[in-house]
Amino acid sequence: MTSALVTSTPVLKEARRLVVKVGSSLVTNEGRGLDETAIGEWCRQLASLVREGREVVMVSSGAIAEGMKRLGWRTRPHEVHELQAAAAVGQMGLAQIYETKLRENGLGSAQVLLTHADLADRERYLNARSTLVTLLALGVVPVINENDTVVNDEIKFGDNDTLGALVANLVEADALVILTDQKGLYTADPRKDPEARFVHEAAAGDPALEAMAGGAGSSIGRGGMITKILAAKRAAGSGASTVIAWGREPDALLRLTRGEAIGTLLVAQTAKHQARKRWMADHLQLRGSVSVDAGAAAKVRGEGKSLLPIGMTAVDGEFSRGEVIAVRDEQGVELARGLANYSSAEARLLCRKPSAEFERLLGYVAEPEMVHRDNMVLMPAG
Repeated sequence: MTSALVTSTPVLKEARRLVVKVGSSLVTNEGRGLDETAIGEWCRQLASLVREGREVVMVSSGAIAEGMKRLGWRTRPHEVHELQAAAAVGQMGLAQIYETKLRENGLGSAQVLLTHADLADRERYLNARSTLVTLLALGVVPVINENDTVVNDEIKFGDNDTLGALVANLVEADALVILTDQKGLYTADPRKDPEARFVHEAAAGDPALEAMAGGAGSSIGRGGMITKILAAKRAAGSGASTVIAWGREPDALLRLTRGEAIGTLLVAQTAKHQARKRWMADHLQLRGSVSVDAGAAAKVRGEGKSLLPIGMTAVDGEFSRGEVIAVRDEQGVELARGLANYSSAEARLLCRKPSAEFERLLGYVAEPEMVHRDNMVLMPAG
């Protein structure tokens, strides 16, 4: 860990896909209502990043805080049904202001509400990922919030820092940027300890970081620095580094992506693709497999292509959409592992069939591939 001055970093400069998370106190100006100016500034920067060819997902807190303001509540309620009511009211304004500000900057927007259950369920996880990746390919900025109108104590994320990290994992982001009302991470609470030193850079997941962090620091939001450190640790699991920075720093997002050191950088210790591939390669509970002909095997093994159903000759085992399956050649040798876009029952219907026939056979089309190359890892030969 280092607290010495760092003048530049390539982590954000090289990032092509980013998740940006902004907290309630920033979005709602400490609970006084949605901060139109601040949101407009972030949207302007997002538009600039998209024009540079980057893909950006916004994870925004603020629905409950905005709902509290509209309902005239001065303190955050404890009853779940009241929180859900506040979220339902506040989501209207939150979605509207992001849509307006992004449109003013030439961008389309989409509202996506998620719960922990959406990302814990394999099929819903894959559906959410497909939707977000499609939106990014269309040049649309997804604005994500927890679906507070339906969550309860068992399924809620509890804070949008965690949601930001889960979304970073979901879309395989290169980096997570957490914009907060603090400059970054200190070795102690600078409001209480004059000896506190600013941490410019550290390894994500370093146990010493959690010892430094205090509890929640705002009556408006639920997060504190500890949730941000844990979010960085979670994001690092899929290879995404995290920056914690002051949300009102002028042009913070643009300066970060130009390589300027702003805030605290928590570096992932495993590269993005390595982390994902290691997870799939080490997946022990394979529920089934598909066998492929020589042509499909050559494309998968030799060219790194996605697996199309037209190249499949047989399906073994019983599995659901989103589960990890093996891809085997005609001799039964395992070529690859990956996430199935179709269940075993559907896959049996699609064997040797072109994508043009999927809708006739199934009544719908999920994906043209059985296993997309982004969700596949090649197994060692021999």
